Amino acid sequence: MTQQFDLTDDQLAIQDMARKFTADAITPFAAEWDEKHLFPKETIRSAAELGFAAIYVSEESGGIGLGRLEAALIMEAMAYGCPATSAFISIHNMAAWMIDRFGSQPVKDKFLPRLVTMEAMASYCLTEPGSGSDAAALKTSAVLDGDHYVVNGSKQFISGAGENEVYVTMVRTGAEGPKGISCLVIEKDMPGVGFGANERKLGWHAQPTRQVTFDNVRVPVENRVGGEGEGFRFAMMGLDGGRLNIGACSLGGAQRCLDEAIAYTRDRKQFGQAIADFQNTQFTLADMATELEAARALLYLAAAKVTAGAPDKTRFAAMAKRFATDTGSSVVDRALQLHGGYGYLMDYPIERFWRDLRVHSILEGTNQVMRMIVGRELTRQ
Repeated sequence: MTQQFDLTDDQLAIQDMARKFTADAITPFAAEWDEKHLFPKETIRSAAELGFAAIYVSEESGGIGLGRLEAALIMEAMAYGCPATSAFISIHNMAAWMIDRFGSQPVKDKFLPRLVTMEAMASYCLTEPGSGSDAAALKTSAVLDGDHYVVNGSKQFISGAGENEVYVTMVRTGAEGPKGISCLVIEKDMPGVGFGANERKLGWHAQPTRQVTFDNVRVPVENRVGGEGEGFRFAMMGLDGGRLNIGACSLGGAQRCLDEAIAYTRDRKQFGQAIADFQNTQFTLADMATELEAARALLYLAAAKVTAGAPDKTRFAAMAKRFATDTGSSVVDRALQLHGGYGYLMDYPIERFWRDLRVHSILEGTNQVMRMIVGRELTRQ
């Protein structure tokens, strides 16, 4: 009866490999990355040696050609050590996948070999200072001038900005609205590309976040991904997978904090006995574990639907993202409470996860927008 819900042997092997990589290369160092605001580029590049920079890039293009469930397993495992690092790798994967899935062969040949090895790292550029949830209202313009587009505008909250070499960017090539948006691959060293100051963030200290500016940047037409006017559709398809990954990052971070809370309450004694022996503690831990398993089951189902191209894949991706990120934050918050005052200290990992997971209910579409997506599909005639 349970076999239909079990991971396959291959999936278990992938999960185990990601967990071992995390235990060796991420978990021991994540607190220092956070405290000192270090961007662990070499560690991230070492993930590429396992194929984790091109998880759902096709094998023909040099990737490992896995599905969205396998990607979620990898992101969840790495987030157990550092959600910020795992999320960064997710964003790189989304950008690489868009080039592989929708790009012409010349675009693939130009960028994918370096992205697959992470010789070059990629950012996904959709959000602007004036268009967050209303992404279709973006203003960054790309005007055709011979065999180049001239790009002007800016993008906000871009992970890896200033460090990454490649920027998969949504630009306006036509009329207002989603049908006027196209996708260009813009390179860091193109004249006119600039970056703002590194944002001073609540969490995600292990990766840089900056504004990206474009001042008459000349981008070859051959760097366009797909046809004119197709960019918004590509961006939304990319977000289905991105939402699953960020939900998986919340699951991994929350699982770490649940494990830390169990260990702490077993060791910590109050009123002559371990905190874990109190019924109130056991009830809290039981709720945390139950909610986490429920979120995991929904997310894995949504991942299978996105891989299969199911008609309701976008709705399930939105439901899973909303539920997993809200649940993850709630689990971490209760883990911090169980640690008492110690949970508030940087000597323990809980406060870092509390900060890192908070942004997950905002990015890749806020959880309010996820409700809009689900509600709209449920009530559509």
